[in-house]
Amino acid sequence: MLQNIPKDLFSKIFITDELETRPIERADFLKEKIAIQDLAARMVTDPDAVLPRFVELAMQMTGGESAGLSIHDEAGKVFRWIHMCGELAAFEGATTPRNYSPCGVTLDALRPTLARHPQWAYSWVSDANIELPEVLLVPLSIGGSEPIGTLWVASKTEGHFTSEHARIATELATFVGIAMHVKRGEERIQHALEAQETLTREMNHRVKNLFALTESMLRQSLRSSATKEQMAEALSGRLRALASAHSLVLRDSSVLGDGLDLPALVKAIVIPHVRDATSYDGQISIDGPSLQCGERAASSLALVLNELATNSAKYGALGADGGSISIRWQDEDDKLQLHWTESKGPLVSEPTHTGFGNRLIETTVVRQFRGALEYRWLPGGLEVSIEVPTAALTA
Repeated sequence: MLQNIPKDLFSKIFITDELETRPIERADFLKEKIAIQDLAARMVTDPDAVLPRFVELAMQMTGGESAGLSIHDEAGKVFRWIHMCGELAAFEGATTPRNYSPCGVTLDALRPTLARHPQWAYSWVSDANIELPEVLLVPLSIGGSEPIGTLWVASKTEGHFTSEHARIATELATFVGIAMHVKRGEERIQHALEAQETLTREMNHRVKNLFALTESMLRQSLRSSATKEQMAEALSGRLRALASAHSLVLRDSSVLGDGLDLPALVKAIVIPHVRDATSYDGQISIDGPSLQCGERAASSLALVLNELATNSAKYGALGADGGSISIRWQDEDDKLQLHWTESKGPLVSEPTHTGFGNRLIETTVVRQFRGALEYRWLPGGLEVSIEVPTAALTA
């Protein structure tokens, strides 16, 4: 029962049972067939015109003077009048409460409803100076789901609508609901195909980038390695770093997503170089805000971190008992400032020649990211400061 309507007034207004007792005219099935064909043709050529035409046909075939759709909002609390035609067309876009409306009664009953003089009970009808001697209301569903609202047709005279009018309006509403459901299904399939095509192009782009990067690493590792064992070891570590970054990108982002979070990338690349990867708190300190890295930047940054971690495990703090590293970063003035600090490791000194790993770091930071790179070879361990534009990482 709708609020603020006494039971006796409610039964006086809603007279649906009278539909079955009123005399009916002979059905014009040819006219109904033509109407269905009209709606079907519009669904193919101009889907946006289907609902307005549906309302117009319902009004014509039931002999009403006004008609429209009352569609409830997502919260289901308010109806909005749309596709109005006839004498009440001026009320297009008006809203009425879900729990204080003849449309609400219709959706509660889930069947055609007949109401007379709703202005007797609903103040918003009388306040708008709307005279509605009789209104036929029919639920409107899309593909058999929960109704999205109602079709309503108003007459200037009492006793006008019959069960035949209710049948015609219901069949039109049913056809429109099925047609719109099919159309929505076609749209979902089309969107899925477009998304799949976009994903395929993106994956093709990523694979090409990985092949190009792998080829470059292979050539450079060959030049800088004295033996095949050195080459295999260096190349294997770099490929593992790339694989870790790539798997994280696939897991944590999508083609249109925000990208890969920097803390996750740092942990994935650095922690495997710790002697006991299950208990790394004593050796590695990672501290910095969340920052979403693009797929290409994540792969490049993974190689930089892998080179630093590999060198530390071979020659620095990660390879020494009691040694530790601190990786800190902050994002200030649109620049990422990352600090790599090694402590309690063996005494290290600046190398006499630049190997491929150091050249890779410099090329990535300075040339690719347009950033700055600084090494400090201190008695307590190596310190590295990296500064890159944030935009270069998030692109």
